[in-house]
Parts: sequence; C-alpha cells; structure tokens
Amino acid sequence: MTLLILAPVGVLFARVWSDVSDRRDSTELERKGVEYLVGLTPLVSALAETQSSALSGVAQAPPALGTAVDGVAAVDQRLGVELGTHDRWTGLRQKIEQLPTQTGDPLTVFQAHVEVTDLTLALYETVQDKSHLFKDPDNDLSHLQQAVAVDLPGAVVQVSRMGDLSRLVAAANAQQQAQLAPQFGASVIEVNNAVEDLTDNLQSAVDDTTSATLSGDLVAGLDSFRRGVESLTRGANPGGAPNAATMAIAQSQLQTSLANLSTITTREMGRLLDKRLDDLDTRVVEAIAAAAIAVLLVLAALLLRLPSKRREKRPAGPAPVRDMTVGAAEAEPAFGEVPATRRERSSALR
Repeated sequence: MTLLILAPVGVLFARVWSDVSDRRDSTELERKGVEYLVGLTPLVSALAETQSSALSGVAQAPPALGTAVDGVAAVDQRLGVELGTHDRWTGLRQKIEQLPTQTGDPLTVFQAHVEVTDLTLALYETVQDKSHLFKDPDNDLSHLQQAVAVDLPGAVVQVSRMGDLSRLVAAANAQQQAQLAPQFGASVIEVNNAVEDLTDNLQSAVDDTTSATLSGDLVAGLDSFRRGVESLTRGANPGGAPNAATMAIAQSQLQTSLANLSTITTREMGRLLDKRLDDLDTRVVEAIAAAAIAVLLVLAALLLRLPSKRREKRPAGPAPVRDMTVGAAEAEPAFGEVPATRRERSSALR
C-alpha cells in the first residue's frame, strides 16, 4: 500500500518538476533575449542618423553611434556566447567602424549604410531565434516580441531609407533617378507595410494581455510613432520634391517616439516574463508541499499500524497455571503407605 501511494506521487512530482524546470530555463533564455534587444534599439536609431549625416556630407559619425556600439558590445560580452550572436556582432561592428572611411558618390555611400543596416536586422533575427522568443506560447508576448524584434527596427530602417532616398532622387541626374526611383518607391511600400504590421501586432498584444499597464502606454506610444512616420512621408513627398525642413522635424519626432515605444514594449515583455517566473516558482513550492504531505501521511499511517501489529502478535490471555497442590495430594501416598498399584503389581509378580 505504501508503494502504491508513493509511486504515483513520485511520478507526478517528477513530471511537474521536469516541466517547470524546462519552462523556467526557456523563460530565462527569453529574458536574456529581451535584454539584448534593449541594447540593440539605440543602435538602429544611431545608424539611421549616421546614414543621413553621411549623405549630407558629414564624414564624422555622430556621438550617438559610438555610445550605441559600446552598449551592444557590453550586452554581447555578457550574452553573446549563450545566444550565439558573438560572431555576427563582431562582423557587424567591423562594418560599422568602416563607415566613416567610406568614400565615393552618394549612392555608393548609401549602399554601404544599407549593407550595415541589413546586417543589424539580421542580428535582431538571430537574437529572436536563439533566445526562442518567436516560440513563446503566450499570445501577448508572442505579438510583442514580433513587434520589438521585427516590426519596429524594420520600420525605422525603411523610414530612414525612404527619407534619404527622397533627397537622393531629388538631387540625382536622369540616369541616377532611373536607378534610385524604384528603390524609393519600394521603401515607401515597405514603410507602410512595417507600420501596419507593427500596429496589428501591438493591437493583438493589447487584446490578449493580462497586463494592466500595457494597453494605455502602448496606444500612446504607437500613436506618436505613427504620426512621426506620416510626417516624414509627407516631407519625402513621393512623386515630388522633398521638404527638408519637414523631414528633419519628423525624423527628430521619430527618434523620440521610437525610444519611447521600444522602452514601453520591452518593459512590458520583461514584466510578463518575470510574472511567469514567479508563477513557476509557485508551482515548484506547491509540488514540493504536495509531495511532503503525501510522505507524511504515509509515515503517519505506518506509525499507527505498528501498535496494532504488536497487539495481534500478543497471546489472547495468560497461560493457565496448573494447580499442582490437589494433584500432588492425590498422586503421592502418605509416608509409610504403599500405593495400591504397587501392591497389585507385587501380587501379580508373585
């Protein structure tokens, strides 16, 4: 009976422990992925600013780029080996350091920056893949990670390219315009698609979340970001001459709204992952408590059973004591008296 009780309890405890341990390891890995994404966000903004500066004739990279590179380097130093990003980041960093030395016509400079931003988006994808963020089972976290790792950086890169291509097209000759115009049109489409995907994922996250703070913060941040994109699109003026002043204001607004929206999104992801870890810790405590209670009940049953077994082994009553007094008086003759049986035997022998 003891084995029949303890065996299934042990199996259930082992299964719960294994499931909780696996989910905890997965959640910890996702937490590290979010930490890496937080470090990448300033780099995307800094690269967009560097691209615009280079196309304006400024050879020196803005200070924000150096700060962003140092930030990603620090994160990669801690997490790069575990997330498998170290090699990719090393190659990207080398490309970034070569940007100020890039020479040639504006189109050549632009293509060099496009290569770097494409590598940056690939690094986002690597973090998303290696940290298993794209496999998250919860709908709100799944939509949030898609927004942070794909939609937001993609929107920023495409918005930056759209703005810079609009200036290149306006200043290009006929031959260059024939090459740049299709790229500009494609960037406008990509911007619209990225903003729509971002809106859909954030809205889905708000609809499916249990967080009390996600809805209001995200709506405000998303509205500001969308207004910045719309202003930049008007400044780019597809099909006409771009408005440099409008685009400059829009880019500044986009930088602010991007930082705000990224902070809100990654913060909410961190909160949701922390809550999951707390829930998993609670499950561990409950499993240990249930197993301990089962063991104590079995021990209590065994202790109660022992006295009853002892009582079963004990005789029902004291063994009867033979009264030797009466028997001895009847069996033994008095002194000097010959027993009758001996007389009878004597007569027979005679």
